[in-house]
Amino acid sequence: MNREDFPMLKKDIIYLDNGATTFKPQSVIDAIVDYYSNYCANAHRGDYDISYHVDEAYESAREKVRNFIHAKEKEEIVFTSGDTESLNLVVRGFFENIIEKEDEILITQSEHASNVLPWFRLAQKYGCKVNYIPLDDNHYVTLENVKKAVTPKTKIIALAFITNVIGDIRPIKEICEFAHQHNIFVVVDGAQSVAHRKTDVEDLDVDFLTFSAHKMCGPTGVGVLYGKRALMEQVEPLNMGGGMNESFDSVDEVHLSELPTRLEAGTPNIAGVIGLGAAIDYLTKIGMEEISAYEIKLRRYLIDKLIDIPHLDIINLESDSGIVALNVEGIFSQDVAYYLNKYNICVRAGSHCAKILKKEVGVTNTCRISLYFYNTEEEIDALVDLLRDKEKILKEML
Repeated sequence: MNREDFPMLKKDIIYLDNGATTFKPQSVIDAIVDYYSNYCANAHRGDYDISYHVDEAYESAREKVRNFIHAKEKEEIVFTSGDTESLNLVVRGFFENIIEKEDEILITQSEHASNVLPWFRLAQKYGCKVNYIPLDDNHYVTLENVKKAVTPKTKIIALAFITNVIGDIRPIKEICEFAHQHNIFVVVDGAQSVAHRKTDVEDLDVDFLTFSAHKMCGPTGVGVLYGKRALMEQVEPLNMGGGMNESFDSVDEVHLSELPTRLEAGTPNIAGVIGLGAAIDYLTKIGMEEISAYEIKLRRYLIDKLIDIPHLDIINLESDSGIVALNVEGIFSQDVAYYLNKYNICVRAGSHCAKILKKEVGVTNTCRISLYFYNTEEEIDALVDLLRDKEKILKEML
């Protein structure tokens, strides 16, 4: 689907590591180059034509994000350096100010490091507890298990919408409904979901949502923090400096700007934000429902091929996302990845930044195949043919 739009796909590779980052269509590349070539100026600072052009493009991208995730107001959209910074901003700028020693934070053992380590540090600093929602036999999160895990001390539930190894799609809307009945905040890591399925934050009723541009055909180094307006008003800036203040006449007379600019100190990643806007235009033109349906079809095609290979251990057989984690019996995952690389096939091997997942699935490292809409059945056939012959893998690794 739309392969002709991606310069990287003209190279002799099969790219199956889209959970790490995605390729960029020419329209995104062109938008970034256009900024640097034709109206390169700072944002929200100049009183001249090209600076006005920058302001217009930058704020247009914010409106595109708002519409893409169906937020109520553009002031609820803050640009960051990526999903990781967004999550840290939520934890340090909001929850550090309201957390108490007896409070409990619920996550799972299948979360990415970015949705684990900030909560660990919060617990270390303030003495609150981080506990885990148990996963079912497929390593999925269920509403029933969330209900079982919640206690009167639970203040925060922090979950990926789609996890980066298991690839399970969590029932976020139902979790939010239950959580809010018990005055529990819900933070959603959307790094692996926003690029792959339609996202409606108003319908989901999430309190905070975070995601990165580079996992959705956009550039690296830019991300988004969404939060409900009433909550975002309480988020304290982590960075103080230019662009986020109205005035500072003395230590006692510092007046900060309104949302969202008070949370975007300094010169932002202007080209990245413009590139994100172009990526949203591109994905919207294809249609998120079409992307999601195609990925599910492609994954089923892959699973139907892999399931007949006896020496493969598929960790997440039934997931409805484009992620498949597996191991070749008796062969280290990195060795399998190196073997596939000899044939110009790119997959991820290792713990995938989900280092506590091993307690749940019983293995530390896996090979991860993560699909996107520009992958094809022919690419899957090439992958499967190479995985089918275990003796060939062993021979070539010697």
